[in-house]
Amino acid sequence: MSRQIKTQLNDAQQEAVSYDLGPSILLAGAGSGKTRVLIHKVIHLISHAQVDPQSIVMITFTNKAAGEMKTRIQKAFTHVYGSNSDVAGKSGIGFVGTFHSLCAKILRVHGHHIGLRKDYVIYTDSDQQDLIKQVLKKIDGGRMTPSFFLNRISEAKNQLITPENFLDTFSYYKAAHVAEVYWAYQSQLTMYHAVDFDDLLMHAVRLLRQEAGLLAEFQSRYAHLMIDEFQDTNIAQYALAKLLTPSSGNITVVGDFSQAIYSWRGADIRNLERFTEDFPTAKTFYLEQNYRSTQQILDYAYSKIIHNQTHPILKLFTHAQKGEEVVEYMSENEEHEALFVGKTISALIDKHYGNGASDPYAHFAVLYRTNAQSRILEEVFLKYGIPYTLVGGTRFYDRKEVRDVIAYLRLIVEPNDPVAFERVHKLGKRKLAHFIQALPELQVYAASGSAESVMDLTLAKTNYLDTLDKDNPEDYARIENIRELKNVASTQETLTDFFEQIALIENEYSVGERSKNKGRGVRLMSLHASKGLEFDNVFITGLEDGLLPHVRSMEDSYMLEEERRLFYVGITRARLRLFITWAKHRGIYGRRTYGTKSRFITSEKEIAPYDPDPSVSASSDDWDW
Repeated sequence: MSRQIKTQLNDAQQEAVSYDLGPSILLAGAGSGKTRVLIHKVIHLISHAQVDPQSIVMITFTNKAAGEMKTRIQKAFTHVYGSNSDVAGKSGIGFVGTFHSLCAKILRVHGHHIGLRKDYVIYTDSDQQDLIKQVLKKIDGGRMTPSFFLNRISEAKNQLITPENFLDTFSYYKAAHVAEVYWAYQSQLTMYHAVDFDDLLMHAVRLLRQEAGLLAEFQSRYAHLMIDEFQDTNIAQYALAKLLTPSSGNITVVGDFSQAIYSWRGADIRNLERFTEDFPTAKTFYLEQNYRSTQQILDYAYSKIIHNQTHPILKLFTHAQKGEEVVEYMSENEEHEALFVGKTISALIDKHYGNGASDPYAHFAVLYRTNAQSRILEEVFLKYGIPYTLVGGTRFYDRKEVRDVIAYLRLIVEPNDPVAFERVHKLGKRKLAHFIQALPELQVYAASGSAESVMDLTLAKTNYLDTLDKDNPEDYARIENIRELKNVASTQETLTDFFEQIALIENEYSVGERSKNKGRGVRLMSLHASKGLEFDNVFITGLEDGLLPHVRSMEDSYMLEEERRLFYVGITRARLRLFITWAKHRGIYGRRTYGTKSRFITSEKEIAPYDPDPSVSASSDDWDW
């Protein structure tokens, strides 16, 4: 290893980079510089171990990450060896990309061995929806939605389960029905010379298992295989990684199992156990020095994640400042919680970011378990002029399911509303017919009923919720958004009042869109969306049982651990300051309920309202508490 590389790495990183004689596991904690380690491992293999660059394969989980990795490898070579160096010219390694892109590449060339044409078509999500709808026209889907079947077919494919052996593995309610639809769906794909994204993995595994000569060719062609974000691999991806492991046994997997938060996508945390069983000589390296957060934040994170029992726990440390204590704050209700967040941000802006920063609010992130929780934060921020950007999401009142329900309600008040009518019409002729049939009853009820009760009756008459699959995480999020809309309705006496409230908020949105703050400001996002990001100041809101941990995970110890890992991910996004908030009372499903402090919050002491500096008045004086 060159002296210049050594100066850029700590001792643990140097050991991980220089190991090149067999399988290895890099347990890389949050903010521990794992990308730097991977880049320098490539440099070491080429420049020191004399490995042919074309024999190195690096698998990432997104195309964006792959592109960034390629760029950073090239820059690192140039920085270490100079732009005119012969070594720098070798930095184009054999493959950097996702599992899916690697499989697509393999199948284009060798797919004919399993009957796949070279010009096969890859179906997008919308293509899959269209195809499954065609299948369901021939096979009675009952009241199950297309997404219900696609979700379960994907679950099977992630486990390499074919239609023929589906019922050998699954025995849940409707399993036989799913197996029938799965078989018909797969037959249609074959007929159209098409594959979906899950098929790319499944077909590649089948190809390599079937063609021993081809498998041997791949295993000899590649000298080193590296897999990033290993904690996020599913069974099919692990099988592929095991098959493609070079005959030399040089496979490196990198991950932090305390950040495994995607089981709902098929990720299987047990792949680490499988790896240690299949590669018993694998050497494990622990990257625990953190370059992001203060020690106070790292200690707080450790105090939470240490309660998990099913995966390795890293105790992160830093040589940076100890930092400010983590703030745990209990509010009276969700409105006061949002006000506390807004007031604290304003005070911290005045104290730390008031020296002409172009976008001082960008140093703040507010995280939550469900996207429905963004509604009250958006409204408070709009009211008090705090610029914000929703990351990985859509403004609450712009979400499809919210606009659908509002369109139904507007037609009750004004049946000739062309915009609302067009939206309902696009939901389907059958749904429109049911609604028109129920419209007279709904109008009579709306004359004296509350906005909330009219919304309940409308949802019942239109069967709108029946189109959403509660077992599909995306559909469940839509259901939660509708329930949050019901919370809004519960605060208004009539539909007219309800529409007026929405119009006022929509007007605030419009002003914000026209302002110079568009695309800037505080980042609002779900905990899932925050993975891989970092901010000076992080607020994690809604720390109540039923929200975090989520109500659907509280009775399952395995899922409860994933919820704790999700909390850990949020905590470790913070660089300087961390705020944890919860509410004594919260509106849920249109009812005011008493909130139970999350079991993840172990402190029993009462926390006084936080004020970063009582002497700072500025914009925090006029907040209406």
